[in-house]
Amino acid sequence: MLRRSMENRDAQTRQLQDAVTNVEKHFGELCQIFAAYVRKTARLRDKADLLVNEINVYASTETPNLKQGLKNFADEFAKLQDYRQAEVERLEAKVVEPLKAYGTIVKMKRDDLKATLTARNREAKQLTQLERTRQRNPSDRHVISQAETELQRATMDATRTTRHLEETIDNFEKQKIKDIKTIFSEFITIEMLFHGKALEVYTAAYQNIQKIDEEEDLEVFRNSLYPPDYASRLDIVRANSKSPLQRSLSAKCISGTGQVSTCRLRKDQQAEDDEEDEDLDVTEEEN
Repeated sequence: MLRRSMENRDAQTRQLQDAVTNVEKHFGELCQIFAAYVRKTARLRDKADLLVNEINVYASTETPNLKQGLKNFADEFAKLQDYRQAEVERLEAKVVEPLKAYGTIVKMKRDDLKATLTARNREAKQLTQLERTRQRNPSDRHVISQAETELQRATMDATRTTRHLEETIDNFEKQKIKDIKTIFSEFITIEMLFHGKALEVYTAAYQNIQKIDEEEDLEVFRNSLYPPDYASRLDIVRANSKSPLQRSLSAKCISGTGQVSTCRLRKDQQAEDDEEDEDLDVTEEEN
């Protein structure tokens, strides 16, 4: 009867031990992966800071509208990295650290398991010793009574440690479930807060880029290529670049125009002289 009870308690202890081992294994994996996730996020923040610096350096070399648009974009992107830094710090405190703490918790539970197993082994040893004593010295009541007393003490100690282990593992299981809910809820909340802020910042950054006036910057660029008196200088260059034949033709056109005007003047004067002669003839005939 006692041996069967011991076997039942041993099976229960193995089950509790498996539960602790399962938590130790998977919580350890989760802790490592979440820690790597946080490190990757921190490295992304660092790369984004480099990108912000390069955008600002490039913006200082550009035309006014593009320069202002890029600088505003860089400011928004830098603001996003502040939110990312807060995300890293919160993940470290609310997710990684609680998982890391389970290393110590599991160690304490293993100590409880070890104490229980030690008590169980002592009980099993005392039971075996009692059975041997009964076989070897069935008539020696003093020795048998002493062995029974030792077995009773061992059984009481094993029962006590087993009950303590059951309570401890029960609390451990309850706390584990509560912690899992808390850790994953914190993770989701932190990520939602960051991505909500990120959406606001990305929207503002997009609007800053869209506000860049392409035509105005293109006009500034063109004006930088050509000085203000470029048009008048271009006319002078074009005039000076005419061939001798073109200049001769132009001169002839001007001269021909003058000759036509002179001929017309002479013809008009001759007509007036003829009219005066006709008037004189008519007067003489009337006299």
